[in-house]
Amino acid sequence: MSVLVVGLSHRSAPVSVLERAALTADQRAKLLHDTLAAEPAVEAAALATCNRIELYADVDKFHAGVAELSTLLAQHCGVSLEELTPYLYVHYEDRAVHHLFSVACGLDSMVVGEGQILGQIKDALALGQELHTAGRLLNELFQQALRVGKRAHSETGIDKAGQSLVTFGLEQLAAGTEVPAWVAGKRALVIGAGSMSSLAATTLARAGVGELVIANRTLERAERLAAALAGDPEQAGPVARAVPMGQVDAELPQADIVVSCTGATGLVLTAEALESALGQRPAGRTEPLALLDLAMPRDVDAAAHRLDGVRLVDIETLAEASAAPSDQPAASAGPMAADVDQVRGIVSAEVAAFGAAQRAARITPTVVALRTMAADVVALEIARLEGRLPDLDDKERAEITQTVRRVVDKLLHAPTVRVKQLASTPGGAGYADALRELFDLDPQAVAAVSRADLNDANRGRA
Repeated sequence: MSVLVVGLSHRSAPVSVLERAALTADQRAKLLHDTLAAEPAVEAAALATCNRIELYADVDKFHAGVAELSTLLAQHCGVSLEELTPYLYVHYEDRAVHHLFSVACGLDSMVVGEGQILGQIKDALALGQELHTAGRLLNELFQQALRVGKRAHSETGIDKAGQSLVTFGLEQLAAGTEVPAWVAGKRALVIGAGSMSSLAATTLARAGVGELVIANRTLERAERLAAALAGDPEQAGPVARAVPMGQVDAELPQADIVVSCTGATGLVLTAEALESALGQRPAGRTEPLALLDLAMPRDVDAAAHRLDGVRLVDIETLAEASAAPSDQPAASAGPMAADVDQVRGIVSAEVAAFGAAQRAARITPTVVALRTMAADVVALEIARLEGRLPDLDDKERAEITQTVRRVVDKLLHAPTVRVKQLASTPGGAGYADALRELFDLDPQAVAAVSRADLNDANRGRA
């Protein structure tokens, strides 16, 4: 079995396609169940963020797997396969591992080095575990990806480049002004209380915003977030309060900055609501209403771009800004390039180590089946000996049994250790086949060991 990933991201597709293809939590769950029901896949996990949708699976057939995963993505995204196909990318085996490790390190992010992707990978793994669609291989792959991402952030300076998408968005709104100077004393409205909205609220609070209002469908979550921000010991703390989602329209006229990132399937802020809010703003306020929309699909009506008195930055704006040539001086760009190169080296080394470990693990059921067969042969021969020599006392019988077992273990030790070493090299899968052929091992016995390992892994996750 091998890892296959089929997906699309801001690098392969326009934001308009990503927005239409965005998956709700329920759709992700259904996608995973349907992927597992498809013949080529035995495990599945879905990574969905504001700028990527990826379906990972453990498959035994490459072409059938690509066809099935592409079709399933199209069905659950609601975008026709014909329209979606030009934007899809496919990675298989080591290239799939390399891709996920790069994503975990922030190398494939809209903002290079951002750390929020680690939380999103963790969420993808948790969903696969909860639905029992992630088995041994994907559990190990995603857990290792999280370790690789943490290693990259702790061993390199990628964090210096890795500002969050929130900070990047606020910088675009500030248009050349330092974010703390721009937000100082302003009133901010954050819509949503999930991970990205919480990050936005925290970023605004620490930057020095004067007042912070958190609006959320579940008021209790908004209240907890507001209380935590008001009591943050790292800064004086803004005036922070929570309101239900129904009060957003009433809060808009008083807001200077609005950040929205909800899981809503429809618009949260329409152009009409924004236009009405602009008409109710206090007299003398000359700065435009600054809107940061980090949701996918979008929370804020795209028509807001055309409203006088509104400055809207959304995922599409951020994608364009991240793709634009940097105006950073070469002297300051050098260290960042060195950090990126160092992270790429970490990723390459970790991919090689993961591949070697997986190849070695594939031969383990064969080795276990061989040793089980040898133990059965020893037991049968000892039983036959006892029948022919009934006068053996317990001490003699134990000594003979131990001697026969030592002989078998010594004969099997070198070939089984060596075959594990050889199996960890590229192309080493053939050694397991050779071992099964040479010792005439029952394929069903090998398969039974594999199933037992998978059941143990599932029990460990329960």
